[in-house]
Amino acid sequence: QVQLVESGGGLVQAGGSLRLSCAASGGTFSRYTMGWFRQAPGKEREFVAAIRGSDSPYYLDSVKGRFTISRDNAKNVVYLQMNILKPEDTAVYYCNTVVPGTTIPSQDYWGQGTQVTVSS
Repeated sequence: QVQLVESGGGLVQAGGSLRLSCAASGGTFSRYTMGWFRQAPGKEREFVAAIRGSDSPYYLDSVKGRFTISRDNAKNVVYLQMNILKPEDTAVYYCNTVVPGTTIPSQDYWGQGTQVTVSS
């Protein structure tokens, strides 16, 4: 399984920005579709964004135009740039491998996540 370590979360005011990072180890990183998910208090974990190669990312509708997913295959890292943050973006954010073309995580293993809190 691919091991995952997320970082970059924090407390930010509405309208602010954060960049999350996820370092992956194990397996051949460049072959995986990588994604971000989030889980808000009292809610189920939901898909946020995914990227297969360097192109063709796809997003949850509510984050389109505000979030950008990218990856660095040389460093085995996937990023999530989050702009114009809203209080409803508050959640623990996780990365994972994704079944290509879907919003479904492809492994049951999850890292510890990183907390993002957006104040109004």
